Amino acid sequence: MFDSPLFLGFEQFERTLDRIKKTSDGYPPYNIEQIGETGLRITLAVAGFTMNDLDVEVENNQLTIRGHQAEDDDTRLYLHRGIAARQFQRSFILADGIEVDGASLDNGLLHIDMKRVEPESAARKIAIKDQNVLGQNGHSSRKAIDVEGQNNK
Repeated sequence: MFDSPLFLGFEQFERTLDRIKKTSDGYPPYNIEQIGETGLRITLAVAGFTMNDLDVEVENNQLTIRGHQAEDDDTRLYLHRGIAARQFQRSFILADGIEVDGASLDNGLLHIDMKRVEPESAARKIAIKDQNVLGQNGHSSRKAIDVEGQNNK
């Protein structure tokens, strides 16, 4: 998809798309909703899980939610067991500028609130060096440009 020479530095994006393809499990079910102009909320149905059974983590723009319930003791004898007590891991890839505000557990629903932060404009002028201008010592005079645009030498 990103084989064109016009896409420079998109290798990380391509790896992210590969990670998305691998996450296709439907458990637990979830909703994603828009809250206001910049807010987002992911809600997962995690009935039977306590706060101690859940872990929410953000690393390298990937939000990962894990659930692990302790095994039942052997004293229970089930005549029918239709409520799953299985562990899960659900991952979401977050775009740059999406920040997680917090998480809450309410009536078997895990809510993860996020907000979209507008990045500051990063437009800047880049000076062009004249390679043909000779300095006082006979060498071409070059002006180094600091990428941050703060120090010119």
